[in-house]
Amino acid sequence: MNELTRPPAARVDRDLAWSALLALRRLGRSGDLPTAPLGVAFRVGAAPRLLPPDDPRALLRLDGDGGWQCSAEVAPEAAQLFDLHLGLCRAGAGRPSTLGHLGQSLDGRIATANGASTFVTGPEDIAHLHRLRALADAILVGAGTVEQDDPRLTTRLVEGDSPVRVVIDPRRRLGAHYRVFRDGAAPTLLLCAAERAGQGGERHGRAEVVGLPAEQDELPPQGIVAALRRRGLYGLYVEGGGQTVSRFLAAGALDRLQIAVAPMIIGSGRPGIGLPAIDDLGQALRPKSRRFALGDDVLFDCDLGA
Repeated sequence: MNELTRPPAARVDRDLAWSALLALRRLGRSGDLPTAPLGVAFRVGAAPRLLPPDDPRALLRLDGDGGWQCSAEVAPEAAQLFDLHLGLCRAGAGRPSTLGHLGQSLDGRIATANGASTFVTGPEDIAHLHRLRALADAILVGAGTVEQDDPRLTTRLVEGDSPVRVVIDPRRRLGAHYRVFRDGAAPTLLLCAAERAGQGGERHGRAEVVGLPAEQDELPPQGIVAALRRRGLYGLYVEGGGQTVSRFLAAGALDRLQIAVAPMIIGSGRPGIGLPAIDDLGQALRPKSRRFALGDDVLFDCDLGA
């Protein structure tokens, strides 16, 4: 039986949970997933049915803040998917969300001094990154990440559509030979300073060039978020690198921050988060957080709006 409306003795496994999350995210993008508590009945390969939270046909019951209950047995890996991702499914015009993620060593390094970062965290965190991509409307990276890693920024490791890829390159230092600009795997935007954007309709490889107001040759994170939301991209995922995530965090442009910590000591290299200096620990950020095991790594999921 392929229904989430099956009897309570049925077991919700990881694949079924992920299918449900993808279907709920499609509803979130369309604006049909309310923020109020609701029940969900789901059939694989079909759109989920939204029900009142007390409807006995509902297998999943969602509250307004990402919490959930299920009337069937839920495998541990499926429960973790619900815990991590149900809140992201509701991102839309009425509830926009920007999430940042970094993977780092125990001593806070995301790469060696020469930029080698494949891979600091393990395969479970890498799969988690691909799930974040599948649930996002747009994935954002800085020019340094493209220059160092030549990433594809697609969802090739998990089921789900690849998001719009956004490269932040204020000075347009990147050539068009990087894969993200030429592979056509997903719509791609190159964000640069307005005076470097040229005429309307300009392309950088296959990417659309978008000029934005710059400050001291940098694009303010809040301006980037606003420009993407004007395009209907409300669920934003800032994947890297450390400087880009740090700028978004310092500007108050992140709603959530996830840091995966690997049991590795690099000893020197590129740091993860870098913020302006503070005078005492009373000025430190202390967000409400949850911890999840991802293989040998530990993921800290921080709610910056709590």
